[in-house]
Amino acid sequence: MSDTGRSAPSDVFGAADRAGDYIEEDTLLTPPAPPRRRPKTTVSTPGGVALATASAPAAVQETAPLESATSTSTVAATVDLVSTSVLFGGSAAGLAAASRPTAPAKATTGFRGALASLGLPVGPGAAELRERRRTELRTTHETTVRQATWTRAVSVLVNNPKGGTGKTPTALLLGGVLAAIRGGSVAILEVSDDPGALNFRAEGNPLLGLGELVRDVDQIGTAGRLAGYTAPQTSFASVIGSTGRRDRLTGESVVAVSNVIDDFYSIRVMDSGNVPTSSAFRGAVSVSDVLVIPVMNAGDSVLEAIQLLEELRAEGGPSAELANRAIAIRLTDGRPENDAVRHEVERLLNQAGVSALHEIPYDTHIAERGQLTLGSLNPATRDAFVAAAASVVRALQSAVSAAPTQNRKA
Repeated sequence: MSDTGRSAPSDVFGAADRAGDYIEEDTLLTPPAPPRRRPKTTVSTPGGVALATASAPAAVQETAPLESATSTSTVAATVDLVSTSVLFGGSAAGLAAASRPTAPAKATTGFRGALASLGLPVGPGAAELRERRRTELRTTHETTVRQATWTRAVSVLVNNPKGGTGKTPTALLLGGVLAAIRGGSVAILEVSDDPGALNFRAEGNPLLGLGELVRDVDQIGTAGRLAGYTAPQTSFASVIGSTGRRDRLTGESVVAVSNVIDDFYSIRVMDSGNVPTSSAFRGAVSVSDVLVIPVMNAGDSVLEAIQLLEELRAEGGPSAELANRAIAIRLTDGRPENDAVRHEVERLLNQAGVSALHEIPYDTHIAERGQLTLGSLNPATRDAFVAAAASVVRALQSAVSAAPTQNRKA
């Protein structure tokens, strides 16, 4: 789950320097060759699945060697200029990196910053350097989430058959982060068999919800009509939970509601129940692109997650692909934890083939079990969810590009 494609300023504008000696000749008889791009280099990591945490992203960059000069040096210079310059289809990330100002050598915060403001050559301390790295990392993840596009609506299924692992908070906060960064167009949907806690943990007190939407699903033809069944969030996400008792949800109802939501939202996040053999869960699997598994540092939480992955892989087809793209999010509820257990949880998830593991630090706002808002999270908690959202977006892009059809509707 690494972010690639960054280019140093020297790489981006090196071609312009080499083109400085270019002299146009009207008598040049050799027709210019069409621009050619350098071959891409694929970097693979040996071993099993890499676990990417929010604090340790990987960045890999490969630079192709320059072509040797030939007798048609003018043409070669032109081709090289076109193939390397961001102005002719090169890396936009490289242009951004080139235009970004270099980090100041002097301290800017705290007592060291005060001394530096007086003209003293005082560099940033360890705390300021850590904060700069954290800000740069968050900006990178936010850019990944914001710039991702698809040619159809995409969906995320949040599930762990073990209860109490944080499915509802994960669905709300992950969907909220996606909506906040992308400016909305994210629906968070309850797909549990019986009414769950989604409506309780979300903001607002809507009059209509999932039960009424299932009843009226054939009458929804506009975004305004659908909005009447949602609870708008300060994150710009829209939550569709249960406002009271309703009939047991079926797979057919999940598919029907999902199809309507996908007509008006670009991302659908589903908060599921604890019965992976139920009709509602099977329906949710059939209309999902990426699986997110919340876990705690406990044996039962991880074993249930692993069993879910094994069952999905045994089904083959799209279910197996869903398991292979699974992302684990490890939460902490404040109970004492053992380092040996933590390491074992990580080892088991790695062995089970999850594509990424993200750590969410303890946050009292989540542990209070009340209504959740992004603005009330600790900065470190929000950064961790942003990193997880970036992994989800990359998995969604992989799922859509690999899909045999652009229509996921069942």
